[in-house]
Amino acid sequence: MTKHIAVLLTLIFTAFSCKKENKKNNSKLQVVTTTTMITDLITNIGKDVISVEGLMGSGVDPHLYKASEGDVNKLVNADAIFYNGLHLEGKLVEVFEKMGNQNTKTIALGEVLDKNTLIGSDYFASNYDPHIWFSINRWKQVTSFAIQKLKELDPKNAETFEANGNAYLKQLDELAKNIKNTVDSLPEEKRILVTAHDAFSYFGKEYKFNVVGLQGLSTATEAGVQDVQRLANFIIENKVKAIFVESSVPKRTIEALQAAVTSKDHEVSIGGTLYSDALGTEGTKEGTYIGMFEHNVNTIVNALK
Repeated sequence: MTKHIAVLLTLIFTAFSCKKENKKNNSKLQVVTTTTMITDLITNIGKDVISVEGLMGSGVDPHLYKASEGDVNKLVNADAIFYNGLHLEGKLVEVFEKMGNQNTKTIALGEVLDKNTLIGSDYFASNYDPHIWFSINRWKQVTSFAIQKLKELDPKNAETFEANGNAYLKQLDELAKNIKNTVDSLPEEKRILVTAHDAFSYFGKEYKFNVVGLQGLSTATEAGVQDVQRLANFIIENKVKAIFVESSVPKRTIEALQAAVTSKDHEVSIGGTLYSDALGTEGTKEGTYIGMFEHNVNTIVNALK
């Protein structure tokens, strides 16, 4: 256990022991979420009948996120915590597991998925790719699971959760159709997606993209000079037209890759910014899961055409 986690757990359990039973008067279910994708999902299902607070904002990398002392009150006062699991929130998983023994319901959404359908990894702690939101079909499964869990947590609003959730599932069906139409406009031989880290494998599998990340599944792993040179050669050999930065990963890694390609007397453009581990700014189209997905696919297809 790291020193940071030990200190955080001490703060949380001290707060638990001092906490008064003051929630009886608050009729709304208090939900804490980790990533922006999950915050958006739970908000769509619960709308105004629950209170949702997200730990991570736009542009925040969940692989490296450390909970602050300011997060302690959110966690302690929560009736339930929804998180991705599959070691996405690596530095928080231990905290959530221990909080599950303190009358706080902790729900790892990724656990509902059949492990046989997940993409494995030899290099990541969980042995599974945690970027499950880039598969709309898997995100629909996660949505159905979240609906059920909210109904169990707050039975008096079960009908509301069911209605909101079903409406959202229909929106995801529509999203899937739109994404397929957009991707179909790009010839398969041009479907090579080079990004800062390996976040888009589920997307690549569903839409027949060859996805190559400069870093691995977790941004905690650094890309070395050899990684940059190897990927530069791959870009030249495959005549890749554009590569992409990510909103939650420093631009310098992709800029170094572009410079390596240029040094070999070839050119590759930076095709735009993709939202990988976090949504866009709250209140914008890209600040929603659906808007993020549409933005990413439009950016990729337009740059590679």
